[in-house]
Amino acid sequence: VICVPSAITAVEQRAVREAARRAGAAEAHLLEQPMAAAIGAGLPIEHPVGNMVIDIGGGTSETALISLGGVVALEAVRVGSFDVDAAIQTHVRREHGIAVGEQTAEQIKLAIGSAHASDEPWSAEVRGRELMSGLPRTVELTTPEVRQAIDEPVSAMVDSVVSCLGSAPPELAQDLIVRGIHLVGGGGMLRGLGTRIAEAAHVPVTLVDQPLEAVVLGAGQCVESFEEVRDMFMTSRTRR
Repeated sequence: VICVPSAITAVEQRAVREAARRAGAAEAHLLEQPMAAAIGAGLPIEHPVGNMVIDIGGGTSETALISLGGVVALEAVRVGSFDVDAAIQTHVRREHGIAVGEQTAEQIKLAIGSAHASDEPWSAEVRGRELMSGLPRTVELTTPEVRQAIDEPVSAMVDSVVSCLGSAPPELAQDLIVRGIHLVGGGGMLRGLGTRIAEAAHVPVTLVDQPLEAVVLGAGQCVESFEEVRDMFMTSRTRR
């Protein structure tokens, strides 16, 4: 079982299956990441209620409304945590004339990154290479500055959630007001992201207990279910 973004094309799906076959797998089953995340988060996806999951990954952000074991509404954009890191790199280069690497940008995001206004006066020292002289230099960044720098990719994530809600059936949309939206993925751990989505969508947003492991846990449960069905099939054939 291979988890793939729901936004990949048919050509990319064939490429994943071919890669699995060349690696030695007899067959490969593709599972969309939002569905795997919902299973891993323990949501009742088989019940006739609306379950909405937002999966913020490195390269994609996917919002899926799931009910009765199927995806009712889906919105995916090719914007994720990597784009947030790139926005920080671009801002530091443009405003301070310093080049920083991807790892440094990620550390800035984790330390003082924020998607929603906060009263906490966080700041961090950033060390990088000055573009003009080529020498090392240290500057100080603040939370409001970083929040403004990453506003474009964060806004794209929030807009995709609102768009998915707009295509949800009225009956299931009512469930979301009570049940809320579940946020998974490493990108979902960005400080204040859940609050910003909740304000834009007017629906409560909750970060699941294991946001990083939700997709893997869901895939593991699917593998166990597949093995159980296979064992039942083989047992029935043996009895015959």
